[in-house]
Amino acid sequence: MTDKRVAIIGAGCSGFTTAKRLKDHGIDFDCFEMSDDVGGNWYYGNPNGRSACYQSLHIDTSTTRLEFEDFPAPSDWPHFPHHTLIHQYFRDYVDHFGLRDSIHFGTAVERAARRAGGGWNLTLNSGDEQFYDALVVANGHHWNPFVPDYPGHFDGVIVHSHDYRTPVDPVDMHGKRVMVVGMGNSGLDVASEVSNRTVAEHVWVSARRGVWVLSKYRGGKPADKMMMPPWMPKKLGLAISRRAIKKSLGSMEDYGLPKPDHEPLSAHPSVSIDFLAKAGSGDLTCVPAIERFDGDAVVLTDGRRIDVDVIVMATGYRMSFPFFDDPALLPGDDHRYPLFKRIVRPGVDDLYFAGLAQSSPTIVNLAEQQSKLIAAHLAGRYRLPTEDEMRTAVAQDERRHLGQYYNAPRHTIQIDFARYTRDLLAEIEAGAQRVREPVGTR
Repeated sequence: MTDKRVAIIGAGCSGFTTAKRLKDHGIDFDCFEMSDDVGGNWYYGNPNGRSACYQSLHIDTSTTRLEFEDFPAPSDWPHFPHHTLIHQYFRDYVDHFGLRDSIHFGTAVERAARRAGGGWNLTLNSGDEQFYDALVVANGHHWNPFVPDYPGHFDGVIVHSHDYRTPVDPVDMHGKRVMVVGMGNSGLDVASEVSNRTVAEHVWVSARRGVWVLSKYRGGKPADKMMMPPWMPKKLGLAISRRAIKKSLGSMEDYGLPKPDHEPLSAHPSVSIDFLAKAGSGDLTCVPAIERFDGDAVVLTDGRRIDVDVIVMATGYRMSFPFFDDPALLPGDDHRYPLFKRIVRPGVDDLYFAGLAQSSPTIVNLAEQQSKLIAAHLAGRYRLPTEDEMRTAVAQDERRHLGQYYNAPRHTIQIDFARYTRDLLAEIEAGAQRVREPVGTR
């Protein structure tokens, strides 16, 4: 038991699974959620305006990979559930563990300021101010859209994939010439859906570089079930996986896609069950990056000018913590936010981040694993390394997790879930050993 009071910002999957762990440890907490329900990004039509969920969305992670370890998904679920199932699963989790009464709905944290002696002053949208001994940030990182700034002007409609809901919302794309910018998962989904011959006149997909578009299935089974085990040397596992992907898919050029300038799995996976067939069928066309806007058209880097009516920017997101005004707590311009074990900011030992990683294959139960360290630290059963040791570990972990990826903002917080979890559990045990050691022996 501990007499510390903890605040959690956000009641998406990262926030409420952390809340459950704190409750299990008898730690007093308040969870603040802007919306009227749990679910975060998986709450379709979320009134807080921060969900990027579109009507046709299915998760790209297979059921057995995404379920919480202490709350298995229903046995009759499909391999890749629709967002409605995911959201209900989250609601059921919260109700099953009796968490709902501890979540303050319709309550936003406007400001979180660290006190000189430790602890946090929180200012809520109601005007109330409250003090907490520790703060858990679980506000997500897929809600603040990034839109590139291109020269020129465009006379048509520009929307971000964050705001896309259906082919008619927020803009009717029937009979329109549509360009989707970006080949991440949202871009592939939107392009595949809108390129249906009953919707757009034609769809172009613009990207700065080619990507490997992976299938959700391999050999009739969900592909993420065939990931190499964490005990296998990483180079060997990558070599085996890359060979299997190339053998299964062939070359991207065969589908009309640009040739990737990197190996498979050197980027966060772009996964689609439809996109390659749509490209190979001529329903959509892949083109190079946009150089500039030109009225009713875009001019590409290869000099082509294409008339378009609608542009969908599937160009990612910015990490944002709008409740912090301390520059030391804000992300860098290069989309980097170094954290010890993707949880703790070195030098700030009463602040924790839950779910602030791009996890392959799953992010749903990432914070469930992270909450084990958070709760153990708050309960006094885990001790952090020294600040210098943490900074050294951050650099080592980044080399270990990011080494396989090409250098880009989308890969600054990438982790391999299985390897990360194994390492995290080892660190929790190491921290427990530090607690048992007499002070000054290290």
